[in-house]
Amino acid sequence: MEVTGAGHRVVHGGREFPAPTEITDSVMAKLRTLCPLAPGHQPYNLAGIEAVARHWPGTRQIACFDTAFHQSHSRVAQLYALPRALSDEGILRYGFHGLSYAYIAGRLPEVLGERLAQGRVIVAHLGSGASLSALHGGKSVDTTMGFTALDGLMMGTRCGQIDPGVLLHLMREHGMDADALERLLGRESGLLGVSGISPDMRDLLASRAPEAAEAVALFVHMILRQIGALTATLGGLDALVFTAGIGEHAPEVRARVMDGLGWLGLVPDVVANQAQDIVISAPESRVVTAVIPTDEEAVILRALRELTP
Repeated sequence: MEVTGAGHRVVHGGREFPAPTEITDSVMAKLRTLCPLAPGHQPYNLAGIEAVARHWPGTRQIACFDTAFHQSHSRVAQLYALPRALSDEGILRYGFHGLSYAYIAGRLPEVLGERLAQGRVIVAHLGSGASLSALHGGKSVDTTMGFTALDGLMMGTRCGQIDPGVLLHLMREHGMDADALERLLGRESGLLGVSGISPDMRDLLASRAPEAAEAVALFVHMILRQIGALTATLGGLDALVFTAGIGEHAPEVRARVMDGLGWLGLVPDVVANQAQDIVISAPESRVVTAVIPTDEEAVILRALRELTP
């Protein structure tokens, strides 16, 4: 089999990689330094690059970064309230799921029309990993994930937003070190941790256990709280888009989120939501709501074609 080019999703590009980049030895060296910021993703992303290089030597490869889409954020949206020296070191809010958001942003004119696509839009990427991104003019202005992919929404096994004082307590009172905290926050929390049953939303929706119901309720609660915050950042909301595994395939979760946004004038179309239609808000809704399947591979393929003649 002849391989002429290979494109890869790489979760973390830091500040240095704002766009798809051809992979060289020096690029790989820089990407390895970012592994501590995405330990559950970055090493495996780089392993795929190394495997292609071994099996098809000389093949041109490119890296497409989940952080790149959020490079349009203002500096204030990137900052933590930490000493300036730490910000200068690179401890900033980067955001993730950028390939998914880039694909959805490209589909918005077709699905919503040009006017709404350029307006105030929140995209809800809800899957095992989950985040929200606020778009204006088709560009990201804020997002729920930050320095790492642990922040923001509750996820399948990740905790999402948490008081840092909890971590200090766990270190002091439970003797947890960095590895134990990484395991707890990234692999034992979220839907799995709260339910004690499963990280899979399908299992929880099918379960009659009160713990499963509580996990689903917390998931929706955190989404609604973050939508409220991003709506404030945008100064209002014109459209809401659901995507990714849960967003595309769990009408019950979508219904609960929409029911919690009546204060914004969102009126759901119950029949359209259950039927998995594209537009799932009623004609009179002030917030147009849609379901758009994401396609990160299409974004990577487009970049590969542009960078690989």
